[in-house]
Order: sequence, then structure tokens, then C-alpha cells
Amino acid sequence: MGAAKPLWPGAVAVSGGSDSLALMLLLRDWAKMAELQPPVVLCVDHALRPESGREARKVVRWAETAGLRGHVLVRKGKTPRSDIESAARNARYRLIGEWATENSLKAIYVGHTRDDQAETFLLRLARGSGVDGLAAMRAISPYPIGDFPALTLVRPLLAVERETLRDFLRGRRQAWLDDPMNDDPRYARVQIRKAWPALEAMGLSKGRIADAAAHLARARTALDAVSRAVLVRACRFDGEEALLDPTALTGAPRELGLRALATVLTAVSGIAYRPRFERLERLYDLIRLGAVGSGCTLHGCRIAPASAMRALYGTGTLLVRREGIRRKPKENTDLGVQRGS
Repeated sequence: MGAAKPLWPGAVAVSGGSDSLALMLLLRDWAKMAELQPPVVLCVDHALRPESGREARKVVRWAETAGLRGHVLVRKGKTPRSDIESAARNARYRLIGEWATENSLKAIYVGHTRDDQAETFLLRLARGSGVDGLAAMRAISPYPIGDFPALTLVRPLLAVERETLRDFLRGRRQAWLDDPMNDDPRYARVQIRKAWPALEAMGLSKGRIADAAAHLARARTALDAVSRAVLVRACRFDGEEALLDPTALTGAPRELGLRALATVLTAVSGIAYRPRFERLERLYDLIRLGAVGSGCTLHGCRIAPASAMRALYGTGTLLVRREGIRRKPKENTDLGVQRGS
């Protein structure tokens, strides 16, 4: 917990599950020992199940029993019909981000564990992620939604296994909630959890997978340093937009060019996470082949030929700007890259 002091005051996101409840108690004890104000407890009621409101209120009661202030944040609007996990995650981070910003907090603490690290690695491997996707989650990282640049996301428990935290709660006689979604085989993360016995029998333990993610995190750091040199040659930021030199971008080793392109897209869009790797590669290849046409869209950005007045790198200069109102996807958007005609 020592790294947390500069990122205080903070709130802990508590779902009622064992990981976040353990973090709540650990943060409370740490803040008391460090003579800092206690963390605020934020619980999101996603309103996806009839009992979710009752469970959120139970979390607040547990927080109050622990001597902490708790708040329930309620998701409103229509229930998502597809990609429920992603929609719930985005709603959760947005509600928490809004509350934290209004109350001048610096950081949100979440209970991601070593188990989550290993599960995330396998989920991203199945999606075909590159080095960034497969690298370990960072203990301290930008907030997942770009609308809250002053907030930081902190994961103090990445080296701790879930069962260790449950033993801690049992020792405190603290109950926790089991979300039925965690047993629903329709979700990919649940499928991975059910596959752990078979994976571990083959030597693919959670610890080994988490260690592999940590190795890739070190590789990511090294690649980031080198890709910055590519950015210097291939990109010039102009306010909230960026001008790209396709020759310099695609003339670099492919991995470095991809990373530089991802950096530009995230900077211009304001989205904290990088675009899906396979979609990024498709855009990169369009740029490499000079096949952008009148423009492409990806990751909240529009990539199109720059006007003659802004052709910093010659006639092939590309302009990257934040995308406006999304139009209905055209025929070729099944590749994840929308092109103009």
C-alpha cells in the first residue's frame, strides 16, 4: 500500500465480492495507520437484476459497520441487450468517475487480483491481442474513461490470489456476495474459471500465466521507449489533431509502427485504452498500401488525407482528428475500420 499515499484521498470501488471487500478493509486499516482520511466506498447498482439494489445497500451497511462512508451509484437507462459485461463496466467507471470528480478525489482503488491478471491474459490471447493486450495490468494506470484525466486507477492487490483474500475475510468473519453472473457459462471469463483445473493439470497455473504477463509488461515498457522515436519522425500534434507521415510510420519495424499509430489514436480520441489489435493492424495496412481513400474511422478518430495547406509531410500527409457523430457503418465496417467512399 506504500505507493498509494500520493494518490489520496481516494475511493474504493466495492461490488460486494470478496476481492473488493477485502480491499475495502485493507485500505481502511492502511489509512488509519498512515493517519490519512479513510477511503470512501462506492458501490454501483447496475440494475441488471431485481436484487441488485438490495445487494448494493448491503455493501453500504458493511462499509458503515467498518466505520466508512458508503454511497450507492445507480445506473439508469435501458438494459443493454448485448455485450452486457462491457456495457456494465463502462457504466460503472463512468458513474464512479463522475462522483469522484465532483468530490475532488484523486484515485479509484479496485480489487483486481492475481487471478484477474491470469484470466485477463487468456481472454486477450483468445481475442488475438498484441504485446500491450497480453502485458500485465498495471498497478497504477490512467482512468479507463478519458473524460476523467485527473483520476488514476490503482490496483494494489495484483500480486495476491483471490483465495488468500477470502481467508482474510473469513478470519474477520466478514461475509461477501457471490454474483450469479460469475457462474453464468455464457460469459468468457466464467468459461476460463471453469477450465482452470484442466489448464493447471497442463502446467498453465495462474501464477505462471501472471508471470508471463509481467514479462510482457517489461517488453511493453522497452517498446514504448523505442516507439517514441518513431513518433518524433512520423507525427506532429497540432492542437487536438495530429498530422501523420505514412512513409515514416510504416517504414519503421511493424511492431513499432503499430504502437506509434495506437499512441496517436488514443491521444486524439481521449480514450484511455488502445484499439483492438486486429483492427489497428487493418488500419495500419491501409495506410501502408496508400488505401485510406477519402478517410477511415477507428477508435473514435477519423484518419483522412490532409488538405494541401496542412500537408506537412508532402501529398501523402494524413490528418487524424476526433470523430464527430458516428454514421451508420458502411458495408466494409465488419473489419472494424470504416472507410469513406
